[in-house]
Amino acid sequence: MDAKKLTQQRFGKYAEGYVTSPSHAGGSDLERLVELVGGASSCEVLDVATGAGHTARAVAPHVRHVVATDLTPAMLSTARDFLTRHEVPNVSFALADAEDLPFADGRFDLVTCRIAAHHFPHPERFLSEAARVLRPGGLLLLQDQVGPPDSATALYVNAFERRRDPSHVRALSEAEWVEALMTAGLELETIDRFEKQMALDQWAGRQGGTSKDLSDLQALLTQAPKLAREWMRPGDLENSEAEFVIHHCLFSARRPTAGRP
Repeated sequence: MDAKKLTQQRFGKYAEGYVTSPSHAGGSDLERLVELVGGASSCEVLDVATGAGHTARAVAPHVRHVVATDLTPAMLSTARDFLTRHEVPNVSFALADAEDLPFADGRFDLVTCRIAAHHFPHPERFLSEAARVLRPGGLLLLQDQVGPPDSATALYVNAFERRRDPSHVRALSEAEWVEALMTAGLELETIDRFEKQMALDQWAGRQGGTSKDLSDLQALLTQAPKLAREWMRPGDLENSEAEFVIHHCLFSARRPTAGRP
């Protein structure tokens, strides 16, 4: 199945689970993202792949307006309901493909995208689109899980992710993201690194994981090669408290005021 159709299918089915997901709903990573937004009361923001709307909700009090977009209609509806319940008035919603954004050049002061890009088949197209819709001097705040620098280890970690969620395409490494941001003509300003401790049963359950899925995931962690184990740092694999680590980076990058893109 086409990767985007698979994403729509999976997140249409499990949208509600992302409203209560601790990893998406908060944490020091989301606090840092809001800090990077700064005082921007006149700012027009595009939140790409908004998911349940947590980033849009966190940013909205600090800016003039947020356009929250998602590829999946059910996910966008979930975000709308979530933000309505929390009485966030300055957010509007639009169905949109991250790799083909339906907005004019230079429309936004800020583009955010948090914990989504590992589902994009062509992340370089997303970065090109983000750069295009940013005004000169505008800022991109991109957060996503990152893969290990070793290519063989990255293959194993990405296969583990796909066993839980087949719509996972690939988590780029930090170095790959830096290169991609530069290729898109964006000027990298900061990189923040985070580790998220994941409870395996909750993580699998958010995507409808069965007991067989959980058993297979535990086996992949138990049998992981040395470098993969060092990257994911699994623990308590023999009981219901099994856990592991996902690595994240938050990149801030700016569209130059002159020249590319």
